Amino acid sequence: MNETTRVNDTTSLKDITHIFFDIGGVLGSNGWDHEQRERAVKQFDLNAEDLEWRHKEVVGEWEEGGISLEEYLEIAVFYEPRRFSREEFVAFMHSQSIPDDDTIAIARELSRHTHYSLMTLNNESEALNIHRIEKFGLSDIFEASLSSCWLGVRKPIRRIYNRSLGIAHAKPERSLFIDDRHQNIISAGMVGMHVLHFESAAKLRLDLERVLHLEIPGA
Repeated sequence: MNETTRVNDTTSLKDITHIFFDIGGVLGSNGWDHEQRERAVKQFDLNAEDLEWRHKEVVGEWEEGGISLEEYLEIAVFYEPRRFSREEFVAFMHSQSIPDDDTIAIARELSRHTHYSLMTLNNESEALNIHRIEKFGLSDIFEASLSSCWLGVRKPIRRIYNRSLGIAHAKPERSLFIDDRHQNIISAGMVGMHVLHFESAAKLRLDLERVLHLEIPGA
């Protein structure tokens, strides 16, 4: 797969009007992925296999807004008495969210170009999504947060991209989607969006400067 997937270098992308950013893996760390759960197992002395199958049983419903954080925790962690509180566990979950300041700085620079509408497009449960938007300071940069918990569908299902484009009043051929996972950018490309595969903030800056024909200040 090319480093910039479905961005045709022979086609000018000066007409791009909407840029969609993934959050976990692009604008910051993942929220509650396998590495965060592995840390929770060590921190709270949990049974790793038990947590994993319980998580997988309900993560779809959780990230699509079907159940709350409280219900998720009841099923995945607090189905039996624990020596730690829910508040302690949620605080730990929150602590795992680390912003990528370099990528956020790139998005902030793009937001200063009035030609572009910037939005996030991610898979996330509602409570964690709100926490991460606030912690990363994304409301000052992005016009809208399009998350699976509010759209009722997760990437890489094509419906989430079609719904996001509809909400944004964006044409796929004038939209650019940035994500770190190949399966997500493939699906976005299938609905007609231009896409960039995120590897690092430094490479993203170079890719954006090349395909958008602009200069993004910064290191």
